[in-house]
Amino acid sequence: MNLLIDRLSANISYLALASGFAALAIVGGAWVFQLIGYIPCQVCLWQRIPYYIAGPLLIGVGALATAQTLPPNALRAVMKLGALIIAVSGLIGIYHSGVEWGLWPGPESCGVGGTFTSNDANDLFSSLEATRPPACDEAAGRFLGLSFAGWNVVAAFGLAGFMIWSIKRSGGN
Repeated sequence: MNLLIDRLSANISYLALASGFAALAIVGGAWVFQLIGYIPCQVCLWQRIPYYIAGPLLIGVGALATAQTLPPNALRAVMKLGALIIAVSGLIGIYHSGVEWGLWPGPESCGVGGTFTSNDANDLFSSLEATRPPACDEAAGRFLGLSFAGWNVVAAFGLAGFMIWSIKRSGGN
């Protein structure tokens, strides 16, 4: 394992690529849970936005650096920015977890816009009446005591920490 870490850290561009793919995998996991029936609330959707930004950004600059068209210092700067962007998702997750635990109020507009397709207006209204948008103050479920928002805090700060560690390991500040 140390040999793999040594090889990866010798080339910061691979770490940028790995971080970008990890960001997309995290948000992809959220999509999987949504597809199996866990409908996200408004704040859940906010937590995804940093991943949508940082993932492609890191993959793009990692690819440019791998092709040696981006200097290592520029790559390190973008990785720092990417770590900051991903940490924002963790901060939103802390806010959301606090709302779920009743520590502070959530946004009054908390809900989600559903996607309904129908050719019959009665079917559409029936679907709307049967669908209850999730509330931000109710965790859809908990695993080991943490809700999805709590696990996002772990994932976001873990990935941001990995990125900062990668920058330092590669000789950056």
